[in-house]
Amino acid sequence: MSLVALPFYQKRHKHFDQSYRSIQTRYLLNEYASRKRASSQASAQSSLQQRSSAQGASSRSSARGATCQLCAKPVSASEEEEREHEHRYHSQAAAYGEAKRQRFLGELAQLGESVQRARSQARTALDQCSLQHSVGDRLEWERHALEERMSRAPEILVRLRSHTVWEKMSVRLCFTVQGFPTPVVQWYKDGSLICQAGEPGKYRIESNYGVHTLEINRADFDDTATYSAVATNAHGQASTNAAVVVRRFRGDEEPFHSVGLPIGLPLSTVIPYTHFDVQFLEKFGVTFRREGETVTLKCTLLVTPDLKRVHPRAEWYHDDVLVEESKWTSMFFGEGQASLCFSHLHKDDEGLYTLRIVSRGGVSDHSAFLFVRDGDPPVTGAPGAPMDLKCHDANRDYVIVTWKPPNTTSESPVIGYFIDRCEVGTSNWVQCNDAPVKICKYPVTGLFEGRSYVFRVRAVNSAGVSRPSRVSEAVAALDPADLKRLQAIHLEGEKEIVIYQDDLEGDVQIPGPPTNVQASEVSRNYVVLSWEPPSPRGKDPLMYFIEKSAVGSGSWQRVNAQTAVRSPRYAVFDLAEGKPYVFRVLSANKHGLSDPSEITAPIQVQDSIAVPSSPGRVLASRNTKTSVVVQWDRPKHEEDLLGYYVDCCVAGTNQWEPCNHKPIGYNRFVVHGLSTGEQYIFRVKAVNAVGASENSQESEVIKVQAALTAPSHPYGITLLSCDGLSMTLGWKVPRFSGGSAILGYYLDKREALHKNWHEVNPSPVQDRIFTVEGLTEGLLYEFKITAFNLAGMGQPSDPSEHFKCEAWTAPEPGPAYDLTFCEVRNTSLVMLWKAPVYAGSSPVSGYLVDFKEEDGGEWKTVTEAATPNRYLKVCDLQQGQTYVFRVRAVNASGPGKPSDTSEPVLVEARPGTKEVSAGVDEQGDIYLEFDCQEMTDASLFTWCKSYEEITDEDRFRVHTEGDRSRLYFVAPDKVDIGTYSVSVSDTDGVSSSFVLDEEELERLLALSNEIKNPTLPLKSDLAYEILEKGQVRFWLQAEPLSADASFRFVVNDREVSDSETHRIKCDKSTGLIEMVMDRFTIENEGTYTVQIQDGKAKNQSSLVLIGDAFKAVLEEAEFQRKEFLRKQGPHFAEYLHWDVTEECEVRLLCKVANTKKETVFKWLKDDVLYETETLPDLERGVCELLIPKLSKKDHGEYKATLKDDRGQDVSVLEIAGQVYEDMILAMSRVCGASASPLKVLCTPEGIRLQCFMKYFTEEMKINWYHKDAKISSSEHMRVGGSEEMAWLQICEPSEKDKGKYTFEIFDGKDNHQRSLDLSGQAFDEAFAEFQQLKAAAFAEKNRGKVIGGLPDVVTIMEGKTLNLTCTVFGNPDPEVVWFKNDKDIELSEHFAVKVEQSKYVSLTISGVTAEDSGKYSINVKNKYGGEKIDVTVSVYKHGEKIPELSAPQQAKPKLIPASTSAE
Repeated sequence: MSLVALPFYQKRHKHFDQSYRSIQTRYLLNEYASRKRASSQASAQSSLQQRSSAQGASSRSSARGATCQLCAKPVSASEEEEREHEHRYHSQAAAYGEAKRQRFLGELAQLGESVQRARSQARTALDQCSLQHSVGDRLEWERHALEERMSRAPEILVRLRSHTVWEKMSVRLCFTVQGFPTPVVQWYKDGSLICQAGEPGKYRIESNYGVHTLEINRADFDDTATYSAVATNAHGQASTNAAVVVRRFRGDEEPFHSVGLPIGLPLSTVIPYTHFDVQFLEKFGVTFRREGETVTLKCTLLVTPDLKRVHPRAEWYHDDVLVEESKWTSMFFGEGQASLCFSHLHKDDEGLYTLRIVSRGGVSDHSAFLFVRDGDPPVTGAPGAPMDLKCHDANRDYVIVTWKPPNTTSESPVIGYFIDRCEVGTSNWVQCNDAPVKICKYPVTGLFEGRSYVFRVRAVNSAGVSRPSRVSEAVAALDPADLKRLQAIHLEGEKEIVIYQDDLEGDVQIPGPPTNVQASEVSRNYVVLSWEPPSPRGKDPLMYFIEKSAVGSGSWQRVNAQTAVRSPRYAVFDLAEGKPYVFRVLSANKHGLSDPSEITAPIQVQDSIAVPSSPGRVLASRNTKTSVVVQWDRPKHEEDLLGYYVDCCVAGTNQWEPCNHKPIGYNRFVVHGLSTGEQYIFRVKAVNAVGASENSQESEVIKVQAALTAPSHPYGITLLSCDGLSMTLGWKVPRFSGGSAILGYYLDKREALHKNWHEVNPSPVQDRIFTVEGLTEGLLYEFKITAFNLAGMGQPSDPSEHFKCEAWTAPEPGPAYDLTFCEVRNTSLVMLWKAPVYAGSSPVSGYLVDFKEEDGGEWKTVTEAATPNRYLKVCDLQQGQTYVFRVRAVNASGPGKPSDTSEPVLVEARPGTKEVSAGVDEQGDIYLEFDCQEMTDASLFTWCKSYEEITDEDRFRVHTEGDRSRLYFVAPDKVDIGTYSVSVSDTDGVSSSFVLDEEELERLLALSNEIKNPTLPLKSDLAYEILEKGQVRFWLQAEPLSADASFRFVVNDREVSDSETHRIKCDKSTGLIEMVMDRFTIENEGTYTVQIQDGKAKNQSSLVLIGDAFKAVLEEAEFQRKEFLRKQGPHFAEYLHWDVTEECEVRLLCKVANTKKETVFKWLKDDVLYETETLPDLERGVCELLIPKLSKKDHGEYKATLKDDRGQDVSVLEIAGQVYEDMILAMSRVCGASASPLKVLCTPEGIRLQCFMKYFTEEMKINWYHKDAKISSSEHMRVGGSEEMAWLQICEPSEKDKGKYTFEIFDGKDNHQRSLDLSGQAFDEAFAEFQQLKAAAFAEKNRGKVIGGLPDVVTIMEGKTLNLTCTVFGNPDPEVVWFKNDKDIELSEHFAVKVEQSKYVSLTISGVTAEDSGKYSINVKNKYGGEKIDVTVSVYKHGEKIPELSAPQQAKPKLIPASTSAE
């Protein structure tokens, strides 16, 4: 918030505060209280007087005698005394009270007198204080009035004005201010105070009689800013500001305006009151997009002054129509930019867009064209979408839809259109017409009254249907005549009512007939009838029925019998072409039909408009580097034209492309987006609702180049030398020549601070260096230069710096000049300059090149040592960075004055950069070639060697044709090795170079020699081929030969002719030459040569077959001959080979051929017949032998033999060594792929990890890993396997055996692995199971058992002695018990049991009897358990036949658990 001094008039105003109001209130209250007390005292005195008089009268009456006041009778004496006594008492009390009151009144009167005196004193003091305040205010008022008359705050009378200037020009900002005391003025640049001492000579500030001036000398691009001036004195401050825009001429800009389109924009109706200066800093250019894409047109602005709440108005125009925001477009204006955004482009959006900034200061505008190409069609070859869809003449059930046709330059013509409608709020599109309509207008009927609709159109051609057009604006199906039938009736006062005219018609039931029936539109496909509603029409809803009649038929046919028409117009279709019709209309309501209307005149369907005629002469003229202006004569018949389509074609290609995708309504168009230097042809066609006209005649061929204009201004004026009386100046060629060669320069001069310029040279100067004579020593001069060409004089350059005319005497050289750049690439550039004019005290010995980034930083020297050349290639630059350079010449005295800093150079290769190429032409001449499509008529190719222009015509020849130039070497030699460069003038620095080294020169010389001394090209050199029968074919293929071509075969320096032993032939159409030798023997060793000649071209090719090379050919030929003979009988088409099946079986395979029924096939192993289960099927041609579970026992030599009466053949395969190892690896591949996951099996010995697979053998290369460490087989970890699996036995596992285990099998290429993590719960469970199994195994090992000796059945004759003996084992020694029939045997002489050494046990039965037959059992047990064995004893008597029993077997024990044994 700014601080403002309190105005003087506010000081005179009394602001009563709270304390002051309290004093006044107390004063008023005191005065009121005193007056109240006085009035109360007066009333008290009057009441006392009245009471005293009443008491006197009563005393007198009492003296006369008392009388009763009620009955007026006299009272007795006693009563009277009593009353008197009572009266005295009351009178005494009253007297005491009166005295007391009098005393109080006296005190009160004294107090009032004292208060009155205090009030009088206070009033006197207040009056004195008020008088003092009045006098003070009067004096202050007079003082401020005097100051007001004498002083004033700063007031700006003339404000600053904004400027736009070119670089190197001076800017002068002025404004006028008044005020007293005199204001102090300070200048600011973008809010920063300008200090003259900070940049001496840059700013000059002056102040004369209230006019203040800021002059910016030789403004540069960095001076673009907002400048403010602030004037301040004791009474306030005032400020003004203005914008200064310094424009830098860019090389890619052209100093002329492109030809615009003939579009006039309407004047703005409302202009903002405030004056604004508007400068366009960045503008949108010509834009190319496709349908469906998004684009934003944006301009960056500088608006002065920049007010927060007040802005100029921004308006966008499409052609000449003001653009409003919609769902397709959005606009933004603020923050220094204005933009127009398209969210979804259609061809409707194509056109010229203009941004207008409107203010009181005027209108600033910018225009550019937006091209919108067709989107991808749904079907290849389909036309583009129609555009500009509009709805007309909407009614209750009827609307007319119109559109513009698409351009079909490369597609087949449009044969019609489909119209679709969609009710607003839904997404259901309904096709309105069954057959395509051929004109761009269609009446849509069948709408529902009161509903809103949108429409779209699709074009149709022979390829298919196009994309739909942009959706139309919504239109409501309402009758506009309803509003006309409304009538307002005014009542009394200001009241009125609105009624329909139908309400005034009375009671009308059947309506009248329609009137004024006519054909409002006639076409080939339909007739649109319109009429006026009947009058009277009645209050009920109306319907219409249309009837038609062919002229002369006498019969009427109702057209809309199925559907009633509610609108007063109707489109009648399906009329016969060439036949006239008449029509009439009937109106109807619920009460009935009216009479028919009057009959129309005869109407015949026909096109009311015809296809327009083709436009007239087409003229194309140059505009810019990428655009051409096309103008044409309007067609003779241009009724109802919708516009024109322009097509272009590159000359000589006949491939036409559309230039615009929306019809333009004027006969001039600027075609953009063309290739610079390319030649084009143009044509135009007119379009209307019926279709497109024939193409106009083609324009003449035009080359795309910029139009011829005056050149731009020269720049870079440099002082090169001065002797005190003259100055030598140098300058740079204008960046833009105007399309024509620059013919010369004019120089002007003036002394510093002088306004008038003086001509230096009356005649033009050709060179860019000139010595100005006749100068005065010690004075400052400035110069400007103007270039001219065929188009005229260009703009003069900016004034140079102030050069002082004083003689140069320094020993160091002067500045180099004319710094130019070429071959700018992504990280390098080539820099050129000219030697200084002033050499100093000794000759120039070299140059130092310095560079730095444009934004700042210190100068860096490219090379430490000075370069003797006047060019240097600077490398290792940062791509996309801008640099500036300077050059310092060096002589014996040291580096001299640096050159002027070069213009900034952007290190980045131009798009489409081309390089110099080397080649040899048809005559064998070596050349360097370069082409430039950006050249103009004024462009010249300059060829240099070592960056010095080539002038030696004895060694070089330059040939330029069109945009291509060649540098020919007259007599190429090693002296021509070096760096060659070419540059193209009047372009944006197009240049390139080529390093011709010794290797490249030799390549070009060899190619030149081939062309001058032609060699017949060969597709292939002489080669040989062994044929099936052992024949040797020598062949060679050249390019196709002519009929006159000749050739010959030479073998060992002797020509060979065609014979039975040497069959020679030649196919000249293919260039194939061959010789076939039936029998190739040892005598054919030597050199083979083929010599060919076709016109001047010759060639030969040789093949040397000597030594090892010949032996190889001979052996191959002999082998092929034998093979041929072998194949005459049964033979092996494929020799014996092997593979491994999915079941991991080795299969031996061979293929046989040329067999018959009698052919015998055999398998042999080691020359022994190998029997197979199935005989080979020779008809199938494949014989197999399976070897399951391959092992070393299968080693041997396997043979397959074929034999019949025609011969025999043998194939051998030996399974051993490497073959056997390969088979194992192949089996490993199958097994590894089929291997199961690792599984855990617990045993009494430990934990076993198993991997099951189809087959396993120990010869497979397997490995086990524990925690990624390879396991070697040991007592603790044993590795083994069986045919079904591989296993790892962990004996006596412990905690250290926990971890991840991996099984790996190698198949020669890949490792197949299976892993298992044996830790945590998995290990604990396995270890617990192992402990159980180990304990069970130990118990099984040490329990009581019968080792052997007892049979299961014993047969013995009665009377014999039976001895059952067995061996027992147990640890500890087991207990042995014998049973008979499961009962203990009581020992006696008959039964005797004997145990020896705790191991041998016997049961002896002496004198066996029949009662001894039965089941005998032995129980052997200890604490770990035991077993029981039963023996059946059968006793037969003497003389009886021995029972037939099966052969005795070892008795089978029955286990006794440990728990049982422990009991």
